[in-house]
Amino acid sequence: MTQSANPAFYERVSAELADIDAQGLTKPERVIASRQGPVISVNGRDVLNFCANNYLGLAGDERVAQAGIKAQEKWGAGTASVRFICGTLEIHKELERAIADYLGFEDTILFAAAFDANGGIFEPLFGAEDAIVSDSLNHASIIDGVRLSKAKRYRFANSDMADLEAQLKQARADGARDIIIATDGAFSMDGYIGKIDEIRKLADQYNALIMVDDCHATGFLGDKGRGSFAHCGVKVDFVTGTFGKALGGAMGGFICANANVVALLKQRARPYLFSNALAPSICGSSIEAIRIAAGDEGDALRKQLFANAERFRSAMAAAGFDLLPGQHPIIPVMLGDAKLAQDMAARLLELGVYVIGFSFPVVPRGQARIRTQMSAAHTFEQIDQAVAAFTQAGKELGVIK
Repeated sequence: MTQSANPAFYERVSAELADIDAQGLTKPERVIASRQGPVISVNGRDVLNFCANNYLGLAGDERVAQAGIKAQEKWGAGTASVRFICGTLEIHKELERAIADYLGFEDTILFAAAFDANGGIFEPLFGAEDAIVSDSLNHASIIDGVRLSKAKRYRFANSDMADLEAQLKQARADGARDIIIATDGAFSMDGYIGKIDEIRKLADQYNALIMVDDCHATGFLGDKGRGSFAHCGVKVDFVTGTFGKALGGAMGGFICANANVVALLKQRARPYLFSNALAPSICGSSIEAIRIAAGDEGDALRKQLFANAERFRSAMAAAGFDLLPGQHPIIPVMLGDAKLAQDMAARLLELGVYVIGFSFPVVPRGQARIRTQMSAAHTFEQIDQAVAAFTQAGKELGVIK
């Protein structure tokens, strides 16, 4: 390695890493040597996996894998550029149609990642005359997307409808042309489901649009797994989501909306215009995952998923752990201290359970946790084994008595 002309920069980076580690905030990278599933291979041994967003258990499903392989055999690795330059493959249009039909929208635009979908929705559609009213706990990608827009920004306390109404009144008083309410459908750090039905009432009252990020809802919440808005029994204007969680576990994002809105986004959304098209293999796997999720098998998987979540939640509460309330398959085990969360995760791995400690800046300081996530692929026996491991580790570390 050649000598740097600016050694002070590298010394500062090293010092910052050392400080992160001293605070117990280092997030270790663990290498998995198997397909994603309820059991994975880590460090040369099989462990129970309780931290993946593999809600329906489709990430390692052989049908999903083979659909991706077949798509790559037909279409190759990719288009080698963005769609408006190198063209759109037929399989891209097939996936757009599949997700739009599944969620009940006129059309869809695809992105390389759900982060890009949230980063690309606001700036082309809302200008300085408009207002964006955003939930305070929205995902970082929504926050970044809002920052890219010239629209006026308003924020309301998490799922606080009185505060939302106050912000809507203020936006109207400030002369906003169009107002859009932006919210997560399910808040990924806490497992809270958004109050989309109550938001719908306020949106109608103040003539506002609704955008919902359903990354942690599509595929398993609501009728046929259509998402948080279906769970709440209402319609919304825009849904952003991903193929990287319940719908196959690969990657890629989308926005479902009115056909003209999608047409405008395809002309103006920068993450779409300047990012390569989704790989055919991802499209193939995602189409197969949507087929499964939309059918009777999807209903059975959703039933199993929520039965698993209830079993784990009840047993962990009985053991004395501090859990955030809810019905979502995300079940945070609250620990408070960042180092304790890391130590707990490390001990659980020794006991054969793979989980991750979450701490600042992913969650607020003092709210460190282990965010467990249930899958339809888990068995009751595996859930009971995980609870037993949590109980042992919790007692050893003084988390429970």
